[in-house]
Amino acid sequence: MKYYFLSDALEFPDLEHADSDGLLAIGGDLKPERILLAYTSGIFPWYNEDQPILWWSPNPRFVLFPEKIKVSKSMRQVLRKGIFKVTFDTDFEGVITACQQVKREGQQGTWITQEMLQAYLRLHHLGWAHSVEVWHQGELCGGLYGLSIGKCFFGESMFSRQSNASKAGFVTLVNELQKADFQLIDCQVHTEHLESLGAELIPRKQFLQHLASSVNTTTPTDFRLFKTNFFNGNSLGK
Repeated sequence: MKYYFLSDALEFPDLEHADSDGLLAIGGDLKPERILLAYTSGIFPWYNEDQPILWWSPNPRFVLFPEKIKVSKSMRQVLRKGIFKVTFDTDFEGVITACQQVKREGQQGTWITQEMLQAYLRLHHLGWAHSVEVWHQGELCGGLYGLSIGKCFFGESMFSRQSNASKAGFVTLVNELQKADFQLIDCQVHTEHLESLGAELIPRKQFLQHLASSVNTTTPTDFRLFKTNFFNGNSLGK
């Protein structure tokens, strides 16, 4: 397999050059311009601390169409009871740091290196990266972060310190994205957790078609405009 090593030039190889796991290119940098080009081209960075920067474009792609969100009866009850308070763009650094530090079953270390953390903090300050915070009794107990480009949200990572916390944050985010007419949520690679919420695998070609129609529209630069204390279970999908 021939791998492509990126230069300083702001470009990526054709996605057809990705291997069977989706690895497309190696190297380059994490400047905002390159990361934004990557996402709008169907590519994302993902690597461990002892590796160079690796760029991926898997086929098939794991996505969630907001209108297909699945919310269980028990989850609806959790949200209606107001156990959690959900906010947006209130503590991005706290969320990404928690995602970096949380221990995950079957994983050693984290792919959110300090280099990645700083890169996404820059993107947050520029209005591209956003966070969802889940609070219980004033403590940050869950959340997630990702990028918003056009009407597409690119999910990066989530964490939970309390049962149902990250799920509450994700469902609330999807509810708000639906109301803002978002067309696609990129979940990147398969997880059972997100599959249970309605995410599905689609061919990369189909993903790119949806992406092309989603990213070339206006995107919110401040998710704090989303309602933070309102939940209407009837507005959610099945």
